[in-house]
Amino acid sequence: MRNNILNLLPFTGKQIFSRLTFTFLIAAQSIAARNVEITQFGAVGDAATLNTKALQMAIDTCAETGGGEVTVPPGTYITGTIYLRSNVELHLCRGSIIRGSYRNPEDYPTRSLIVADSIENAGISGPGIIDGNARHPEFQKNYRLNDGKRPYAIFYKDCKKMSLRDVEVRDAAGWTIRLFRCDGVIIDGIAIFSLSMGNNDGIDVDARNVNITNCRIECDDDGICLKSDDPDFMVENITVTNCIIASNCNPIKFGTASWAGFRNITFSNCVIRPTTESNIWDWSKEYRHVAPKTHTGLAGIAIESADGGIIEQVAFNNISMEGIITPIFICLNHRRMNRHSGKSGIIRNLLFSNITAKAEGIIPTLIAGTPNGRITGITLRDITVEHAGGEKVMTKPVPENLKGYPENRMYGRENPAGGLYIRHADNILIENFRVQQRNTDERPSVFLDDATDIHIEKLQSTGSIAKKMIEHSKCSNITIDGKKIE
Repeated sequence: MRNNILNLLPFTGKQIFSRLTFTFLIAAQSIAARNVEITQFGAVGDAATLNTKALQMAIDTCAETGGGEVTVPPGTYITGTIYLRSNVELHLCRGSIIRGSYRNPEDYPTRSLIVADSIENAGISGPGIIDGNARHPEFQKNYRLNDGKRPYAIFYKDCKKMSLRDVEVRDAAGWTIRLFRCDGVIIDGIAIFSLSMGNNDGIDVDARNVNITNCRIECDDDGICLKSDDPDFMVENITVTNCIIASNCNPIKFGTASWAGFRNITFSNCVIRPTTESNIWDWSKEYRHVAPKTHTGLAGIAIESADGGIIEQVAFNNISMEGIITPIFICLNHRRMNRHSGKSGIIRNLLFSNITAKAEGIIPTLIAGTPNGRITGITLRDITVEHAGGEKVMTKPVPENLKGYPENRMYGRENPAGGLYIRHADNILIENFRVQQRNTDERPSVFLDDATDIHIEKLQSTGSIAKKMIEHSKCSNITIDGKKIE
């Protein structure tokens, strides 16, 4: 038919027709190749075949023909490290599982199951599952805690305009999801269940312009953890909302890596709850008033500048938490000094509002700077904290720990305050802070040590039989309900 039409056309017409036909065929091939299925490249979902090459070929082919969607149909596909490409979305259908290989550590040359490195406009989506396979006995033989080799489940590095939507990620060997030096990431509707090997962080954010919404996270280590590993890259412009977080360590954490720091961050409308498993930690052995076999994290919200970084312009609003020991922990110390200034880091201008917390232990909310590195500009508004209580008056001083690993127990496993302890800090506003003790407690609700410009309104205390709700040492300019106290 094509030759018959050409014979009826003049020479010029034949040229035009041939060019149009060629263009149409190329366009049709491009359209057909944009969206591919991994089984077209030999992938087998039998939970036994190693599919690394087939998955990578599908991703590469999709990218080389202009990008599009790489579909993973129902089945269980074993693989080592695979690399996303620009303009490609890896889509896991319902009933599909991408499962990490346990056979050989060399299956993970980039220390991750799925890697995106220096690409843009790409992502992962769908109702399927990404399984790190870290519960497999052979996997656990090949890796050890803190060995520096255990692969992440998903690693986005130096990327732009990335997404991660709807998938379930389980049993990572190390951190579950890591974002490093990325700019522009959307994480929406994902579920994480990762409690198999220790150091199983949920989402580690060392990036900027990131939105995390509608996620369910249950992990052994920190839940949503902001890290700052590059001294020249500020982690900033982050929003986290409508998430449920369960962690055996710190459900929400900034640090401990804190070289450049964190700026312009908001957490809102989140629920913190206990985990369903705790295979690594039994905090009842470390903390009094934590019953055996209790699943609990450490600090519900932990803010830590230990490496000289700046933490500023951060807000937490509408947070409900249980299954923690300390509701809020804010720490500035000298583990490492800022490489530019030679001084300790900075923590300033933080807002905590509409927070309810049921704590398992006796360590209160802590705000602790250093004698030469003071925390400034903290607002605590409309906060209710419940503790175990049952403590006697503490007379010995709280030790300094200028270079210790920042954690809620770094100043000891007891504290002179029943609800709020503040040291080396200035310009603190406390409004409508309620402390409730389940057992009669002799400690004051608030203890201030070397603090200035502390303004307290509507402090309430239940369960404390202390003579004063507030005790202070080496402080100045303290007001309670508008009245200055000496």
